[in-house]
Amino acid sequence: MIAVTPDLMLARLLQLASPTLPVGAYSYSQGLEAAVESRLVSNAVGAGRWIGDALEFSIARFEAPAWCRLYSAWREGDYDSVHGLNHWFCVTRETAEMRAETLQMGYSLRRLCLEVGDFDPASLEALERVGEIAFPTAYTFAAANWGLPARDALIAYLWSWLENQVMAALKAVPLGQTDGQRLLLKLGNRLAPIADEAMLAADEMLANFAPGLAIASSRHETQYSRLFRS
Repeated sequence: MIAVTPDLMLARLLQLASPTLPVGAYSYSQGLEAAVESRLVSNAVGAGRWIGDALEFSIARFEAPAWCRLYSAWREGDYDSVHGLNHWFCVTRETAEMRAETLQMGYSLRRLCLEVGDFDPASLEALERVGEIAFPTAYTFAAANWGLPARDALIAYLWSWLENQVMAALKAVPLGQTDGQRLLLKLGNRLAPIADEAMLAADEMLANFAPGLAIASSRHETQYSRLFRS
C-alpha cells in the first residue's frame, strides 16, 4: 500500500468523487429517464422520491455492502475473493443495460488506474487479471490501494452516485439548478448512515429486490427517444 498524508487522502477522495472522473457516469440515468417518460417522475418531488427509493432499496441494501466486501478483499490482498465478489455483483444486474453500465464504467476506471502509474506492480497485475470488471470493483481497488479510509471512500462513492442521479434529473425531468441542490442537500444527509450500516451488514441482510427499478431499466432499453444509455 502507498502511504499518503491526510491532505492527500482528501484530494484523492475528491478526485474519485468528481464528476470529471473519466468513466462516463454522466451518460447513465439508471432507469430514471424511463420513469420520466412514463410520467412516474414529473417534478422535483417525484425525482426526489425516485432517487431516494433507489438509494434506500437498491444501493443501501446491496451495492454499498458489496462495495465494503470488495474494499476489504483488496486491502487484504485476497484476490480470489475479489474475483468472486466481482462476478457476484455482475450477475445481480437485472437488465442488459445495467450490466453494460457497470462493465463500461469499470473498464474505464481500470484503464485509468493502469495508466496513472500510482500503484504497486503486484496490485496492478491483480487488477488486470479480474477480466470483465464491475465499477465497484475498480473503485475499491483505487480506494484500497491509495489507503483511503473505507467509510470516507464509501461516502464518496455514494455521493458520486447521488450527484449523477440528480444531474440526470436536471436534464430529463427537467429541473432547475436550485431544485437539484435541494435534492443533494436532502438526500446527502442519508449517505453517512447508509455507509455505517453497510459496513456492518451481514450476508443474510443483503438484498437487491427493487422490481420497479428493474422494470424501468428494461423499458428504457427499447425507449424510442432517449438521452441516456441506461
